[in-house]
Amino acid sequence: MAPPAAAVAAVRHHSPHLLLRRGGGGLLSSPSGPATLPFASRGAASAPARLRLPPPQFSLSPVPKSLSAASSSHVIVRSLFTGIVEEVGRVRRLGPPLAPSGGGGGEALGLDLEVETKDLLAGTQLGDSVAVDGACLTVAAIDPAASTLTFGVAPETLRRTSLGERAPGDGVNLERALTPSSRMGGHFVQGHVDGTGEIVAFRPDGDSLWVTVRAPPEILRLLVPKGFVAVDGTSLTVVSVDDEGGWFDFMLVRYTQDNIVLPTKKVGDKVNLEADILGKYVEKLLAGRVEAMAKG
Repeated sequence: MAPPAAAVAAVRHHSPHLLLRRGGGGLLSSPSGPATLPFASRGAASAPARLRLPPPQFSLSPVPKSLSAASSSHVIVRSLFTGIVEEVGRVRRLGPPLAPSGGGGGEALGLDLEVETKDLLAGTQLGDSVAVDGACLTVAAIDPAASTLTFGVAPETLRRTSLGERAPGDGVNLERALTPSSRMGGHFVQGHVDGTGEIVAFRPDGDSLWVTVRAPPEILRLLVPKGFVAVDGTSLTVVSVDDEGGWFDFMLVRYTQDNIVLPTKKVGDKVNLEADILGKYVEKLLAGRVEAMAKG
């Protein structure tokens, strides 16, 4: 899908060194030289045998279809993250559970997401919450020999996020839920993805990288310049928001680029978005005040 003309024009206005990737094509070269952004490959991988443990109980509460004041009060906090990615894991398998637990009634089935990790095995237990590209998932199986964690991905999670598009070999951002002694390096991230956005452009700025993302109005209205947003579970500071153009942007410093998945993606890829919970509460409170004034 081509990026919106308004968004591209606005980004080009700030800098002529705009880099875009269209579909499966290459990057458009900038005046300063050829593009050097890395892009991930999607290789095939077979699923190793591992012990299947009891089915999970999902910790991801369904997010309301609308972020209106009438529904925002139903967002339940069960786990808390900061948006500081601990590790980039690798998808080993995404598919139907190897040992289906029954259920049925013709309802849509969830999937198993098996992720290879080096650092998260230590101290992680069954039932723990882990943010995978910003979506709070429950650890359903642990295989120390294969260095993998397996998560059950509920149908609502597949509808709300981009996790269903992951392929073996893809990188995913991983962060375990906070403990009482954790440092708050980012902001309050629930792991309840509000919806997906689409990458519009990448633009280098020294050793940093500007990223522009197109987002739906119900998410954009909760974003403010210098405020927080979680993109694939990464806590980032919003630089500018264009409600009419339907996009926002932010900058990635070199360290962040080296430790998250986003720079390996291409224009047109989806990203999971979660607006700051503070904005949702403010919206609800203001809506209630306006309603009370109208009645009075």
